[in-house]
Amino acid sequence: MQAFVDGLNNVLWSTPVIYFLLGVGLLFTVLTRGLQVRHIKEMVRLMFKGKGSDAGISSFQALSIALSGRVGTGNIAGVATAIYYGGPGAVFWMWAIAFIGAASAYVESTLAQIYKVNQDGQYRGGPAYFIEKGIGWKWFGMLFAIAALIAMAVLMPGVQSYSIAEGMHNAFNIPNWITGLVIILLLGFIILGGVKRIAHTAQILVPFMALGYILFSVVIILMNITELPGVISLIFKSAFALDSAFGGIVGMAISWGVKRGIFSNEAGQGTGAHAAAAAEVSHPVKQGLVQSFSVYIDTLFVCSATAFMILFTGMYNTEDNGGGFIVQNIPTVEQGPGYTQAAVDSILPGFGAGFVAIALFFFAFTTIMAYYYIAETNIAYLFRNRKSDTAMLILKLIILVTTFWGTIRTVDIAWALGDVGLGIMVWLNVIAILMLAKPALIALKDYEQQKKAGLDPVFEPKKLGIKNADFWENEYPKLAKQKNKK
Repeated sequence: MQAFVDGLNNVLWSTPVIYFLLGVGLLFTVLTRGLQVRHIKEMVRLMFKGKGSDAGISSFQALSIALSGRVGTGNIAGVATAIYYGGPGAVFWMWAIAFIGAASAYVESTLAQIYKVNQDGQYRGGPAYFIEKGIGWKWFGMLFAIAALIAMAVLMPGVQSYSIAEGMHNAFNIPNWITGLVIILLLGFIILGGVKRIAHTAQILVPFMALGYILFSVVIILMNITELPGVISLIFKSAFALDSAFGGIVGMAISWGVKRGIFSNEAGQGTGAHAAAAAEVSHPVKQGLVQSFSVYIDTLFVCSATAFMILFTGMYNTEDNGGGFIVQNIPTVEQGPGYTQAAVDSILPGFGAGFVAIALFFFAFTTIMAYYYIAETNIAYLFRNRKSDTAMLILKLIILVTTFWGTIRTVDIAWALGDVGLGIMVWLNVIAILMLAKPALIALKDYEQQKKAGLDPVFEPKKLGIKNADFWENEYPKLAKQKNKK
């Protein structure tokens, strides 16, 4: 099983694939004229605008759900894994993929808004919907929906739950199966409440956990502030083969930096697009910009917090690809959350294990919540115009079972299966957004023109020559009139 999964990953994440993903992000950066820099102020402003409705959620709630998926175990264990295989230079490539990935996140999230639908009283959307409505390939939309279901409900929850269980076992000696039961009891309560309960939970937990983690890392950095120039220099030199120790693994730095960066921030994967479609906005670009900024929050803030804690304290090992080590500062610690625990312990003895265990619980648990929401959306897509209650119940049971199973399996197979799920979704989604980029670019130009004219942008797809945006053509004008009357 391990050999088969590893072989599949070697295809999905081969070197040409890594460079292709970088190229796609660069292409969207050029086509949007550096949107991720030009519109940072607008991104932050829009995060706190708008309110939810019976059918939709607010921009901030949609951001919180998307961040629930982005900010997970990859921000702690994934960063450590990247440093283990790629050295400090992998951190730079995580930053790079976040910067250019913000443009990909804009495109996929704006497309999700353009082609969203009001289905069973809820806004639904995402790659499966915009593939069918934008490209016209229903079979391709169904293929993505099935791949997303397998990835979100079967392959990827275990990565998150395994990290929670291991963190709790290391910190408090709690058996993995007990942690697993607690996770699925809490998860079951939340997902039974539907998207509204998921959104309300996410908007409370996500800001709290992200800000708390970042502030704690700042304390660690300030206590080691004299190391700052050396650490920054090491990251950049290692990324470009200028460091004598890490220069020989620059290819691994790029590969693992990009792979773990995408796993963490999910830009181009299509996951954030599902939450983006549920937001109540007057123009698709508004939510596209908000979701673009979520990539920065995930990687430039939270992942960097982990990387700096590890590198500032020197609590890491790095392989040399030959069975030995370039750096082996903590020989008894397995790559993963243990690096962050050791980093905190080196400053505050006895505190690291508990801190990382609690951080992992919040990060990974909210990610599993987001996985369920994404899987539910794709079930809704596959069962349109048919009774989906039974399918939704089966989905809930499957994600609870796979989440529990993840707490008792080995780390290698957990990460390998997660990478397979991620790789399949990334490939299908990237192909789709490359084919469909034009409507997202037209919408951006329209938004910028309306803003320049001093207007609060409103989306009118027919005027822009965008077809099959049925919600915006038929339903939104009626909703806007009702709002104006109130």
